[in-house]
Amino acid sequence: MPLSRTRAEEFDDLVLDAVEHLERQWQQELAGVEFAVEEVPYVESGDPEQLVHGSDVVEDGNVPLARLLPAEGERVPARIVVYRRPLEVRARGRHDLADLVHDVVVEQVANLLGRDPEEIDPAG
Repeated sequence: MPLSRTRAEEFDDLVLDAVEHLERQWQQELAGVEFAVEEVPYVESGDPEQLVHGSDVVEDGNVPLARLLPAEGERVPARIVVYRRPLEVRARGRHDLADLVHDVVVEQVANLLGRDPEEIDPAG
């Protein structure tokens, strides 16, 4: 009998798959970049306008799907955070979720490297 996996663990696997796919092509550029998953974006206030930043991937104009935190010198590496719950809400099933996660990770890597998403993953 297979071990059951939580939705969070399955989501982590989708992010890991997307990152591993991109690292094959962009290994040197992504060296040291941290990838993380959080349940939902952190909100300091109730104002959604303060929630969204220029580097966020936003589908509906209100809730970020991911966030790029640029490196801060040599001590703090760049970090890409993918938000699980907003992506799950938008997906129509596991396959759709996998595609959406992949697209969001590609877009954030493109933002980080200053390139077009089509250049980061032409087959995307």
